[in-house]
Amino acid sequence: MKFMKLGSKPDSFQSEGDNVRYVPSELATDVIVTIGDVKFYLHKFPLLSKSARLQKLIATSSNEDNEIHQEDEIEIADLPGGPASFEICAKFCYGMTVTLNAYNVVAARCAAEFLEMHETVEKGNLVYKIEVFLNSSILQTWKDSIIVLQTTRALSPYAEELKLTGLCLDSIASKASIDTSKVEWSYTYSKKKNLDNGLRKPHAVPRDWWVEDLCDLHIDLYKRVINTIEARGRVSADVIGEALHAYAIKRVPGFSKSSSSVQITDVGKYRALVGSIIELVPYEKQSVSSSFLTKLLRASIFLGCDEETGLMNRVGERLDEASLGDVMLYDVDLMQSLVDVFLKRHSQENDVAAKTSVAKLVDGYLAEKSRDSDSLTLQKFLALAEMISSFPRQSHDGVYRAIDMFLKVQETSQT
Repeated sequence: MKFMKLGSKPDSFQSEGDNVRYVPSELATDVIVTIGDVKFYLHKFPLLSKSARLQKLIATSSNEDNEIHQEDEIEIADLPGGPASFEICAKFCYGMTVTLNAYNVVAARCAAEFLEMHETVEKGNLVYKIEVFLNSSILQTWKDSIIVLQTTRALSPYAEELKLTGLCLDSIASKASIDTSKVEWSYTYSKKKNLDNGLRKPHAVPRDWWVEDLCDLHIDLYKRVINTIEARGRVSADVIGEALHAYAIKRVPGFSKSSSSVQITDVGKYRALVGSIIELVPYEKQSVSSSFLTKLLRASIFLGCDEETGLMNRVGERLDEASLGDVMLYDVDLMQSLVDVFLKRHSQENDVAAKTSVAKLVDGYLAEKSRDSDSLTLQKFLALAEMISSFPRQSHDGVYRAIDMFLKVQETSQT
């Protein structure tokens, strides 16, 4: 992680309890600055020499107070970053050592802007130094750019107004879009797969090298990152699809599991999350796997997403690519709807292989669903079986097995 040290004097800020910060000195403090629930007992001269806003606030405070006090008191309720960012700015004013890094640089930049610590007040002021650090160091690195982007969310709208969020998005998108032969920074990649037809070159960088590092982003920021990457037009749709798959596995509870027993406490939160992922899925057919789409549909139905219909059409169109495990959590009505979509999409096509695959899938589905006599009635069994009755099959063993299973379960339930 990149960092920058400012100032040369020892850090002499001290605390008294949780709510008081002060600088011990032979000179008495002459200003009290309250930020949130923390009071800072400080000295005017170092602060006023670098902050135009503090100059105005202290002048106003002095004019309004007709009584003679040793200390002026000012309160700043809406300083971005709160007491921590103010302390960075105050230490800079005193010339004390302060360290900036990816975790605190945005808060410090927003606070410095709020306090008007510009070059017009003093040359080499805090805003200028942070800008140099951001552009020449932080935003030149991959993981620091992601960390900085994460911190901007808590500092909205200040980070947006200062275009800090946009700078982070552009930095991340430009690096994700770079030719893989030029990737020289560290990244997270835990997947085990071979490249180049099974012959992985030593130290080869995979095309989707960046997808795991973005999985910790909140969906609002993640969505903006993906849109920015796509806008550059240098990353293929299948890599975008891989990124969405990795994000869904990491962020959606039970997404990769084959059971419906996942407990979700905040349905609204995850409904919005899954809805956003659905919106980001590229239109290109092969950008994501059929398995990913079926899992996404299952999650969207469970959470009640508005995008369910469009996604159902995409799953139905590619039903021949689905596996039995993918569709077993669908109820019979949904399975009928998916087969209906497939029929309409392939009505004018003589795709024997696709129809054979769907026939095998439905036969297996009926056989497994037959174990649950409550959800699969005779009428529903016949209706679904009839939909694919004309489909070619390599063997009719599957449909016979489904019928046999259904009859056995019905016989058992009636005895």
